[in-house]
Amino acid sequence: MTHKINDDCISCGACVPECPVDAIFEGTSRFDIDPDLCIDCGACAGVCPVEAIKPE
Repeated sequence: MTHKINDDCISCGACVPECPVDAIFEGTSRFDIDPDLCIDCGACAGVCPVEAIKPE
């Protein structure tokens, strides 16, 4: 299972430096997580100020 960023994302970028495998990238309206790269560590979810990152 991977993590997913939902529409609550405010595009602050706080999650990007926390990802140890660089699976998070800036999309058109929010940040997204590449499910093929995500190792499901949850590091990104812990720093999201609006709790927009949840397990898929």
